[in-house]
Amino acid sequence: MIDGDGDSNRCTAVVLLADDPVLAELRSDPRIAFIDSAAQQQRALRESRPSPPEDVLAEPIRWAYYPWRRAVADILGPKGFRRVRLDRNRNLITPAEQKRLGGLTVGVVGLSVGHTIAYALAAQGLCGLLRLSDFDDMDLTNLNRVPASVLDIGVNKAIVCARRIAELDPYFPVRVDVSGVNAQTVHEFLDGVDIVIEECDSLDAKLQVREAARARGIPVLMTTSDRALIDVERFDLDPARPILHGLAGDLDATGLANLSSTDKLPYSLRLVEASQVSARMAASLLEVGQTLSTWPQLTSEVALNTSLVAEAVRRIGLGEHLPSGRARMDIDEVFDRLETPVVPAQEHPVDDPPVKVPPHRATDAIAAAAQRAPSGGNAQPWRIEVATGSATIALDPRYTTTMDVGLRASAVAVGAATFNARVAAAVHHMTGQVHYGAGDEASPLIATLTLAPGDDPELASLYEPMLARETNRRLGNAAPISAGTVAILAAAADAEGARLRILTGRDDLESAAAILAAADRIRYLTPRLHAEMFAELRWPDAPSLDSGIDVRTLELSPADWVMLEVLRRPEVMNHVKEWDGGRALGDDTERRVRGCAGLAVVSVKGRRLADYARAGAAVESVWIRAEQHGLAVQPVSPPFLYALDEPDRRRVSPTFADDLGRLQYDFHQLAGTGPAESQALILRLTYAARSSVRSRRRSHHRRDSPDGVREG
Repeated sequence: MIDGDGDSNRCTAVVLLADDPVLAELRSDPRIAFIDSAAQQQRALRESRPSPPEDVLAEPIRWAYYPWRRAVADILGPKGFRRVRLDRNRNLITPAEQKRLGGLTVGVVGLSVGHTIAYALAAQGLCGLLRLSDFDDMDLTNLNRVPASVLDIGVNKAIVCARRIAELDPYFPVRVDVSGVNAQTVHEFLDGVDIVIEECDSLDAKLQVREAARARGIPVLMTTSDRALIDVERFDLDPARPILHGLAGDLDATGLANLSSTDKLPYSLRLVEASQVSARMAASLLEVGQTLSTWPQLTSEVALNTSLVAEAVRRIGLGEHLPSGRARMDIDEVFDRLETPVVPAQEHPVDDPPVKVPPHRATDAIAAAAQRAPSGGNAQPWRIEVATGSATIALDPRYTTTMDVGLRASAVAVGAATFNARVAAAVHHMTGQVHYGAGDEASPLIATLTLAPGDDPELASLYEPMLARETNRRLGNAAPISAGTVAILAAAADAEGARLRILTGRDDLESAAAILAAADRIRYLTPRLHAEMFAELRWPDAPSLDSGIDVRTLELSPADWVMLEVLRRPEVMNHVKEWDGGRALGDDTERRVRGCAGLAVVSVKGRRLADYARAGAAVESVWIRAEQHGLAVQPVSPPFLYALDEPDRRRVSPTFADDLGRLQYDFHQLAGTGPAESQALILRLTYAARSSVRSRRRSHHRRDSPDGVREG
């Protein structure tokens, strides 16, 4: 039988199984209240993510009896209870970190300010065992800063705190010492403690705790309410360091015991660094013993101190950097630094310059047309020279990126530019014979267009559509693409020596969406790819919008604009990577691919840069004709696109190379890409209004060096 009127110092819950006979006795006692919230707790457990393992779900309900409350509450089993109670800590504290912190034993000496600290450590799961020590009882004067109640007046402060923790978590172990720490008990109290938090009023106790902690190599933390002082002494790292940073001089606990209260006062003032205390506190010290019985403290200051100590415990427990020393967090100074936040623009006005009239001279028209070709990140990785009778488009490797493996993406861009040049030549009654040749290190691929008088009406008819071609990232709709349109696009690719496969079935698009979303996640979580991706973006107030991707072309919603600020932060991506998270990073791509009309995959036989250039010409031809038939086109370039083998994929993303290999294999299988074929580009097809903004181009007359479109 458990007697609810027994030990007045009882401060731990009694946890019972449903078939325990003691529970039946408690039910028969009309003085005992039963609180039933098991269904709510079980629902929270079932709904937690990821789904709990079966052994956690199968834990039987327990009953926690609180004698001082005359109450019994049903609770989840220990694994389920801990999972749900600490679930909202993730990922500010990871499960692995939580487990490591659960191995800590923390001692708290002084349970006025220490009450809030101890409760916070238990609530946050920053330790697995608490030892509390205080000889004093709760008084009405303590209730300005201790979160207790009038029902606790006259109860030992350590008992009050332990009871509150038991009501928070009946499984959390707390050991209580109601005699307080002194020279005879301090060593026993610190036995097995990893961190000690000292919040005593007594200067004698402060020195006793530190001397014993230093002898055992235990770090000591302390706070004072005024100006939120946090004091850290890492005796675990430096057991020879002076106590209280040397502020006590040569004084030790034995010497202090022989001093009168008056003689101790200078040491007390030195420890709080009297010159650093706030003006109100300094003035109050002069009134202690006169108009004040003791120094004042505020619960708001105690709360701030608690946050500082909790963070210090977390850092020590996880082995993170935390040196010895002191720091203050002055709320008055914080308020003195208040600033009006900068309100980001909700709308990015479209103020594009008027569309230029196409040049009349053939050479200028050919150069301008080549310059309008698409390229990864709008990097424009070429040098264009047009003379009477010829045009040369040389690949410029200065604009390469990590995903441009072996300059293959750049070669696709050169091929697209060459196709445009042929179209412009045709409208000026010239035909162009194309030769792709290997150059030198400065130009690994050179496309030479030999011009001669002649007519090609079909190419010439593409001139205006070619100039109007754009990247369209609107969501659009998934109306079916007619068989006639598919045939025309396939013929366009075939005419350039490439092959086109368009995925239109819902199952195929679902599979493609999952693959491309997973690949997008890898792009975000690979530091170099992430940096290059955001280096491509250009905001409207950028010095130049002639290269890179104008953010207005992303067609973002107001919510997406806010999220973009989060996604661009590398330290955020580092955390997500550490947690093996980030499944949502591919959501935008997945939504777009799932909701499109079709996914066009252009491939070509061969692995040479010249082969990729031929495929680039096919890409541009397909793109132009798709828009002629009312389709909106958006290129999709997964990180694996231009990687041919495992070493290539490892260069793209060392951490995720194996994942890229699996995704690439799955996508090749889905698209029916043969072993001798290379995929040049993926085009998302949909039906949508024209894009808000068209991307710009550098002048082909300029001979600038790379301007940071992407990191090389």
